[in-house]
Amino acid sequence: MESLKKSDFYYDLPEELIAQDPLSDRSSSRLLSLDKETGKTGHHSFKEILKFLKPGDCLVLNNTKVIPARLIGHKQETGAAIEVLLLKRKDKDKWETLVRPGKKARPGAELIFGDGLLKGRVVDVLEEGNRLVEFTYEGIFEEVLDKLGEMPLPPYITHKLEDKSRYQTVYARYEGSAAAPTAGLHFTPELLSEIEKAGIKSAYVTLHVGLGTFRPVKEENVLNHHMHSESYEITPEAAAMINETKKSGGRIICVGTTSCRTIESGADESGIVHPGTGNTEIFIYPGYRFKVLDGLITNFHLPESTLIMLVSALAGREQVLEAYKEAVECRYRFFSFGDAMIVL
Repeated sequence: MESLKKSDFYYDLPEELIAQDPLSDRSSSRLLSLDKETGKTGHHSFKEILKFLKPGDCLVLNNTKVIPARLIGHKQETGAAIEVLLLKRKDKDKWETLVRPGKKARPGAELIFGDGLLKGRVVDVLEEGNRLVEFTYEGIFEEVLDKLGEMPLPPYITHKLEDKSRYQTVYARYEGSAAAPTAGLHFTPELLSEIEKAGIKSAYVTLHVGLGTFRPVKEENVLNHHMHSESYEITPEAAAMINETKKSGGRIICVGTTSCRTIESGADESGIVHPGTGNTEIFIYPGYRFKVLDGLITNFHLPESTLIMLVSALAGREQVLEAYKEAVECRYRFFSFGDAMIVL
């Protein structure tokens, strides 16, 4: 395929449209609809999502749970402040982390958090400068982390989050993410119950979202970008539900790019989704042929990000950028705590 330029996915976004706080009612966000065939758009409230769903369709939702992965502490030797972001558990007490400032985190460095409730030792330097840190503590790690850790909000959110649960979906179940699957933040228990009553199925998969999600594409030629790896699980129940829906002519509508990447990674060339666990580095950009997905519910993504490239693979770059331009003109709220878009 000829080269795709990063700058092909740029759009102008006024800074004041970046949502800094979640809405008090999750489902009262706005919803922009985009017809992937015609490019036609419409403006709605997220509560009206049922208008777009038909009995026999299947929503695919990512039930990962964000851990309070941001730890603020200091170096034992010098007292210098240090910030650690937990990225991936490698072993019971060993984590791949992002340490800031990295220069101070050489192998052997001892780190202290919460007056010594939690201690860490840098064991190794990994690829891309990440650090392998081994933690020591008394009791249960998750409980210690819940006490000391903060939610690892994306860098463009500068407000403090008052309620940790607002950076979780209401169906979050399995801990392991360093970022929320934000398209799911719009759903309430009531809305999920209405969806079920309307004859629409929900299949839950798990993909633990890494901070690589926010890593900017540095290469001007998009095809040279190296995608981060994330671990996922597709249960036999979810695979069967998705495959049966496809077989009976229903549509598979993914809630979020993470659900999309999970099922596209777990599917074979004939579009059958297989249960199992794995790691995926799937990078979806224009030219990609979707094996399973028919539609997508998603938030508005950063200019030149791998996520806007994924949406463009589904609905065409020009149509997506045109819809984003309209969203800017209509003062939609952007990014993690922002409004949503449905592409069908």
